[in-house]
Amino acid sequence: MPVPVLTFFNNKGGVGKTSLVYHLAWMYAEQGLRVVAVDLDPQANLTAAFLDEDRLAQLWDDAAGAGTIFRSVKPLLSIGDYAPVEFQEVDSNLALVPGDLGLSSFEDELSSMWTAALSENKDRPMRILTAFWRSAQDAAVRFAADLIVFDVGPNLGAINRAALLASSHVIVPLGADLFSLQGLRNLGPALRKWRADWTERRARWERPAFDLPSGTMEPVGYVAMRHGVRLARPVQAYTRWLDRIPAEFRRSVLDEPAGESPPIGEDPLCLALLKNYNSLMPLAQEARKPIFSLLAAEGAIGSHANAAAGARDDFRKLAQSIAQRIGVHMPCAASSQLELFDAPSGTGTGTGAARA
Repeated sequence: MPVPVLTFFNNKGGVGKTSLVYHLAWMYAEQGLRVVAVDLDPQANLTAAFLDEDRLAQLWDDAAGAGTIFRSVKPLLSIGDYAPVEFQEVDSNLALVPGDLGLSSFEDELSSMWTAALSENKDRPMRILTAFWRSAQDAAVRFAADLIVFDVGPNLGAINRAALLASSHVIVPLGADLFSLQGLRNLGPALRKWRADWTERRARWERPAFDLPSGTMEPVGYVAMRHGVRLARPVQAYTRWLDRIPAEFRRSVLDEPAGESPPIGEDPLCLALLKNYNSLMPLAQEARKPIFSLLAAEGAIGSHANAAAGARDDFRKLAQSIAQRIGVHMPCAASSQLELFDAPSGTGTGTGAARA
């Protein structure tokens, strides 16, 4: 049975998506879940969060190895199939499949193979279109992973389409602004079209030569990111946009009538309303670890220590809520009823890297 793939996707950038993936991957690992994080954004920001520049230079200079997702799928640009990726084991429960700026050169091939997959000879087009999924699944099997998480770029291009075809579940990070709402209006129709087009391509290949992803890309919900908070409530400048998210998510992403949508604080589709952790981010980046793992020696003292402890609780609740919804068991999850943050209801064979 394939390892479930959870993708964090919004075609509007600057909403804290990569930071969300990074922190949730670490939280899942701390909670006893074995996770493979795959960086499918050609900008490779998730990889830079996990690995220092010296390690990155080694990976990107090693033309002979398969140390990044691009080096894994690159053989498909000529002949053959993907090469098993040399993932980085950053923790006993967490592995990274590094990104690569060269991944953008794979975009044109994915685009041309999308049309070719409707032709009579489907083997090569389908190998290319499913390369991300097959490479990630192979890494997950070798790492004995329970979950794969994808970080992707903020666009509706061929790379992201291939990533979403590989996804069983999708979470949408949102900023409290007009641009995120507009992003939902583009994202929802794209997901539905990709799902329908992939179903057609799968159906036309009656006897596939290898396993194919189902391409369900089921929307799990959304996370509202980076809003200002005063007295535990979002400030007025952001509230006007937050209040419009529940209806827009239902209308654009779920293709449902918005009707009488609940307020965002009571919306069961709102997985979390995450505070702005800007004061902690520089400390976490310097220490190369998640904000909730910062120590006093790394600057987490006084109000920063309290904020780090609060962030741990926020991300733990969010991780548990997501796991519950996608049917993934968290070994260390509390048995008590889970509550949404800020909402009243509703063995690895990769090369090793030092723990962040």
